[in-house]
Amino acid sequence: MLRHLDPWLEGASRNRGLAVGFATLAAAAVMGVSEAAYWGADEALRVSQARHIARNDGLRLRELLTDAETAQRGYLLTGRDDYLAPIQLAERELPSVLARLRGQYASSEWEALVADASRRASEKLSELQLVVKLYREGQDTAWQGLVESDIGREKMQAVRDAVAQLDQHELVQIASERDAVFRSLTYGRIGTHGLTLLSLFGLAIFLRRNEALHRARREHAQELALERDRLDGEVARRTAELTELAHHLQTVREDERAHLARELHDELGALLTAAKLDVARIRRMTRTNAPEIDERLRHMSELLDQGIALKRRIIEDLRPSALSNLGLIPALEILTQEFAQRSGLQLSLELVDVPTNEAGRLALYRLVQEALTNVLRHAKAKHVRVSLNEADDWLQLHIRDDGQGFNPEAVGAGHHGLLGMRYRIESLGGTLQLLSAAGRGTLVLARLPRTEPEPEPEPPSVTIPGDLGGPIR
Repeated sequence: MLRHLDPWLEGASRNRGLAVGFATLAAAAVMGVSEAAYWGADEALRVSQARHIARNDGLRLRELLTDAETAQRGYLLTGRDDYLAPIQLAERELPSVLARLRGQYASSEWEALVADASRRASEKLSELQLVVKLYREGQDTAWQGLVESDIGREKMQAVRDAVAQLDQHELVQIASERDAVFRSLTYGRIGTHGLTLLSLFGLAIFLRRNEALHRARREHAQELALERDRLDGEVARRTAELTELAHHLQTVREDERAHLARELHDELGALLTAAKLDVARIRRMTRTNAPEIDERLRHMSELLDQGIALKRRIIEDLRPSALSNLGLIPALEILTQEFAQRSGLQLSLELVDVPTNEAGRLALYRLVQEALTNVLRHAKAKHVRVSLNEADDWLQLHIRDDGQGFNPEAVGAGHHGLLGMRYRIESLGGTLQLLSAAGRGTLVLARLPRTEPEPEPEPPSVTIPGDLGGPIR
């Protein structure tokens, strides 16, 4: 399946690379065309603006001189000083206007013409100022002679002619720059439209291939879904088999324990009982004649009592008789009481008599047994609380300790006790949770569905004399 997907994944990656490359190239081309059009138009507009400034300066030069000449005539006719304002304005602005004109046309074919016009404009302004000065001084013959001469008219005409030539030249150049701006915008428009159409064509191709890729992806997704469903079904089947196997192994284990308990009870119990009867009979026969032998027989009888007690304890560990004879609650009370005596820990019990079948009783009993063993080995606790109750048709068993706790996710391999109990609880339709954290103790929470207990036959019992250890079942 993965080998089948490799060519598709490689094709998708290659197509994505081509699409990104084409999009990058198209974007760069559009940006290039746009930038070229912008800078071309900007340059043309900049030059055109400079030519407008030059044209305006030329027209301003002519305007200043014309207004100054008109103001001089008005002053000569009226003698009023307010007519001299244009001459004073020309005195202030004319130097800067002439300087800009010389700078704008420096190193060009119009430099000589501008220099000549600038010189004549300065001379014309000086002439106007001189006439006004002579008029104020009362030298009528002098200023009238200057006015009636053609020198001022020739200078003014030269300035007008130069400004007209410059104005005509600038108008032609401005029109040329306007055409350059139009050409630049036209080229940018054509380039942008062409690249846009090319991009649309590439986009159509990309969408077509992308649709094919999506169709292939959907097909492969369906195949993956079918494969996943198959694997999920296989996992579920294997899980059910493993759960059944775990339940079977637990059942076999309990059956073996029960069988071994019966063998110990029937075979070893009978041998120990017979040996104790024989020792008691021999003691009665030799009590008065051989005190040393009687002492040895007494010691042997004590050893046999210890053997019988050990046999009973082993049988109880293999198959607790209290669970079968008395029920779950008394069996848990006996188990916790013996654990408290061995470990020295404080135990609190909150046990409610809940109905359940034999498998449920045995599973809960084994879970408490395993949890208490873990507390004794690892928890370093001082107090353990065991509670059993019923809620919403579920049996709930809580085992909480105040020990050092641990991280359940960090438990390494080889710890199979609670894992086996989890499988046992789950095989009965229940759940098992282990909640713990470093320094916060541990909580084992088991839940089993409530079931009606089935009737159990009373196990047979054999009674032996009280001095031999009581009833043996």
